[in-house]
Amino acid sequence: MPGKIMMKPFADYHTHTIYSHGTGTVEDNVVAAIKAGLEEVAITDHGPGNIFNIGVKGIEAFEDIRRDVEACNAKYPNIKVLLGVEANITGLDGSLDVPDSILQGLDKVLAGHHLLVRGKTPRDTWGIVGRNVVVRLCPRRLQHLCADLARRARVANTDALVRAVTAHRVDIVTHPGLMVSIDTKELARACALAGTALEINVKHAMESLDFVMVAAGEGVKFALSSDAHRPEDVGRLEPALEIARRAGLGPDMILNVR
Repeated sequence: MPGKIMMKPFADYHTHTIYSHGTGTVEDNVVAAIKAGLEEVAITDHGPGNIFNIGVKGIEAFEDIRRDVEACNAKYPNIKVLLGVEANITGLDGSLDVPDSILQGLDKVLAGHHLLVRGKTPRDTWGIVGRNVVVRLCPRRLQHLCADLARRARVANTDALVRAVTAHRVDIVTHPGLMVSIDTKELARACALAGTALEINVKHAMESLDFVMVAAGEGVKFALSSDAHRPEDVGRLEPALEIARRAGLGPDMILNVR
């Protein structure tokens, strides 16, 4: 198509392994990334704040992952394997479930608002999880009664994300707005100031064209991610790339394309 900017992803910065709730090993994801033609792949298992054994079993797991990453970098010199995390927001003040001392030693830090987490305190658990669950489960006939709670949830969700990217090193905010309401403009402005990208996530269909266009208007950058939980999904970024194209994003606005 004449005049169309061609963009090709070279990295997938959001993949999970058996260290959290993925099905493949670190090496399985690396081999899949090579088959997908990638130059870089990040291993970003969930932090330990999740319930139902979704996240790593403890902070010490990152040393085990690091050893696997280093072994793969030695074995597969044609791809760069990055050690990362998908940290969970566990406090209304933007607290994460991975200490800053660990975050500073990682190659990629992703952070997201998830509902299957343990809050730092009962108040945090209510604000991060409980209030959002009540709003989601509110019957249609009672929506008028839940309206104020929904407004409070939206403000708290947005504030927690903004505080997280302001107080901590966060390279990418994952699936913004997944199962929770946020103020896209406010988050995008904060991320632009902090140098944090917003994710266009293949697995979750929350990143609508409208979302990307509104966020892009605030000058924020984006990252295309597979959020792969199976090795065969690593590097499958075309759906996210198509959203970026339709939103009119150029390669200068996306971290992992050329």
